[in-house]
Parts: sequence; C-alpha cells; structure tokens
Amino acid sequence: MNGATATEGTLLGHPKGLFVLFFTELWERFSFYSMRGILTLYTAGVVLAALGAEAGGRADAIYGAYLGFVYSSTFIGGMLADRLLGQRRAIYIGGSLMALAQFTLAGHALLLRGATPENVASLNWMFFLGLALLSAGNGFFKPNISTIVGTLYHQNDGRRDSAFTIFYMGINIGALLASFSAGFAQKYGWHLGFLMAGTGMILGQLIFVWGRGTIEGKGLPPEGASLRKAGLAGIPNGIVLALGIGAFIPLVAYLISNPQWVQSLALIIAGPIVLYLLWEATRGSREEAARMIVILVLCTFSMMFWGFFELAGSTITRFTEDVVNRNIFGTEVQAAFLANFVNPLLIIVLSIPAAALWTWLDRRRMEPSSPLKFVLGLGFLSLGFVMLLLGAKEAQASASGKCAMIWLILGFFFHTTGELCLSPVGLSTITKLSPARLVGMFMGVWFLSSALGNVLAPWVAGSAEGLDFNQVFLRIALITAAGGAVLLVLVPLLKRMMHGVK
Repeated sequence: MNGATATEGTLLGHPKGLFVLFFTELWERFSFYSMRGILTLYTAGVVLAALGAEAGGRADAIYGAYLGFVYSSTFIGGMLADRLLGQRRAIYIGGSLMALAQFTLAGHALLLRGATPENVASLNWMFFLGLALLSAGNGFFKPNISTIVGTLYHQNDGRRDSAFTIFYMGINIGALLASFSAGFAQKYGWHLGFLMAGTGMILGQLIFVWGRGTIEGKGLPPEGASLRKAGLAGIPNGIVLALGIGAFIPLVAYLISNPQWVQSLALIIAGPIVLYLLWEATRGSREEAARMIVILVLCTFSMMFWGFFELAGSTITRFTEDVVNRNIFGTEVQAAFLANFVNPLLIIVLSIPAAALWTWLDRRRMEPSSPLKFVLGLGFLSLGFVMLLLGAKEAQASASGKCAMIWLILGFFFHTTGELCLSPVGLSTITKLSPARLVGMFMGVWFLSSALGNVLAPWVAGSAEGLDFNQVFLRIALITAAGGAVLLVLVPLLKRMMHGVK
C-alpha cells in the first residue's frame, strides 16, 4: 500500500516514519556539509600547497569534479534501488560507504600532519579514494531517502507537501550544524572535521535502523528481485553489484584527481544524452514532445544556476578566507564556519514566508509560472555575485586588502532568495511535465544537469584557471544575468508549450 494508514500512529499529524527519516537525513547532511565546508580549504591549504601546486584554481576544479560525480551517481543509485535493492538497502549501503569515506579522509589528514611534500604525494590516493567513496555512497543514499518520504503518504494525501517541507527543514538544520563543525575543524585540526562528519553519518544510520519499524513495508526490494538470483552472465546479482562498486570507486578517484578530464568527459556525454532525449520527444504526441523540450530548456538553465550556486563550497569559501574581514567583536570567525552558516540559516528563516508568498499570489492568480520562477532565480543569483564583486573591489582598494562582511552576507541573501524561487519548483515541474513512461528518466536528467553544471562552472567562471575574484565574480554576474534575460524572452513560448501545466 502506498500511503500511511490510520493504525500506524502519527506524530504532529504525520506518520512517525517521517521523523525517523527527518533525523536520518539531518545527520547525513551534517556529515556532507561538515566535509564540504572544509574540503576546498583543506585541498588548497594542505594537500596542494605542500606539493607546490597552483592551489586555489586546482582546488576549485577538484571540488567541481567531485560534486559532478556526487550528483550523477544518484541516477545509478536510484535505478539500482528501483530494480534490485529497494530504497532501504540502498540507504544502508550508501551510509556505510560515506562513513568509511569520512574516516578515510580523517586518516589522510592525520597522516599529513608534519608530512614532507614527498609523503603528501604518496598519500594522494587516500584523499581521492575518500572523495570517490563519498560520491558512490551519496548515489545510493540521496535519491532513495526522499523516495521513502513520498511512500509514507497516499497519492492524493494533502499532507505530502508539508511533509517534504518538514524534511527539507531537516536538511538545512543539518547544514547549519555543520557550519559549526567546519569552523571547529579549521581552528583545531582538519581531521576533527572529517571525524565529526563520519560520526554524524553513523548516528544517522543508527537512527534509521532503530526506526525501521515506523516505515514497515516501505522501501523494500521490488517483487522477485534478489541479490542471490543469477544476473549478468549467470553471476549472482550481489556479486555483480559488489564488483561494480569496486570498479566504480577507483575509476572515480582517478578521474577526480584529473578534473580537466572530467570536464571533457562531461561534454562528451552531454551530447548523446540530449540527442537521445530529442529522439524520445519525437516518439510521443505533439503535446508530450513540447513539454519534453520545455524540460530540456529548464534543465539547461538549472545547470547554470546550480553550477554557480555551488561555488559556495569552493570559490566563495576561498573568498571568505582570503578577502572578507571576519572580525566580530574583536574575534576572528573561521571562514569554514561563516561561508557555510549564512545560507542554511536564511533558508530556515525565509522558507516559510516564501511558501506563504507563493500561496498568497496563487489565490490572487498572480503566482509566476515555473519558467518565470527560474528567471527570478537566475536574476537573484546574478545580484548575489554583484554583491561579492563589490566586496572584491572594496578589498582591492583597501589598504588592508579586506572587505566588509556585509558584502558576503548580501551575496548569500540574494543566492538564497534565488534558491527559494528555483529549487522548490524544479523537481515538481519535472514530474508534472514528464510523460508517465519517462518520469524516472527525466528526474535523472535533472540531477545530471546539476552534475554537468558543477563540473563546468569552475572552468566557465575562470576560477579553475586562476583568475582573481574580481574577474570571476564579474564573469558569473554577466553570464547569469544574460541567462535570465534569454529565459525571460522564452517564457511566453515555454508557457504555451507546457499546455496548461503551471
């Protein structure tokens, strides 16, 4: 049965399983953002600096390649859950891989303390192995815990939207807590950040195991699927899965260590995918084809948005460290804390007012269409980078080489406003526009567009090539403003092609 029954018991009007998933995801996001908060600073300031490499730009490129695999692996993890594992097993596998990854990175950080450049080079494999384990683990975990949330409710249950709002709040509480652990790690030792991230991951897994009874019957393997059953070449599915993971992880580790190859690979893969989707569009009705083309257009602009937005964990974090005056009441705040604290705090504060605003506008038939919300998202993102550009220019003209913190806060304010315009509507629009036979595939395309954006953004912005912050922020502000303007021109056409879908 696809929904919660009256006998299952509720908490605050929702199935108890929602709150088990809430805390599981909260601690997984704490783990993810604790690590993300220190990754670029650790890569540039420790790993690459010890090797005498061009630290900042290469660190941004490595970060982008890593996020590319984090997002693209969700396509594979979701497919394996649907066809073989079930969501529950996928979450166990993903959580275990991510915990192992964090402890691998903690071990790397401990071994690097006081190491010579030669020793740093010899331990690089351990660093990239940790990133690859995280990529694989996230692929199993991320798409499947959200899927279970949906299965707790009947298809037309009015509580579904509020459930995802509660769940999304857990994500941002985890991210907010992670900013403290990231700042603590920067001050007292990088290994502590990775250790706390790994501990958070284990805690989330324990909560999921402890509360599995509250999601009884949900997230189980599909009927007839078995890890013992013979699959490819007569080999049991479980062995094929283990071999696949075993091959995927070292390959991804090698590619992340050569981020320029990931950029080329992303461009090579993108072409055939787009051609295949256009071919699919020709197979359906004229209305289906039009809606699928709208999805491709929106995914293109989504790629632009998320690619530049996620520079918060790389270029903007380095900007916070190098340029922003972080002195508050005589105490210098750690960059790893500040760069990762503002966005989740603003999400928590602004998400309910934003949802209320859309509802208010909808009642008056004034709510913007989905494509127009994408335009607003890109516009606010551009404004955010204008604020950062003004901060960079102030620092350049200052004798101290620093800028006021207000520019960073304003940058994050506009980025968060853009996120609230674009993020909630994105997945919903994909599900509404996709033909029933292709919903899963287009959801995968949505995540793949984010992956492609994250891989390409450091190169398009110029941060991977060592351009200074003035040049990078100016370039991004112009690109996103131009993208928003182009999409604004296309809005009337896209609305007609959506054939009544809001």
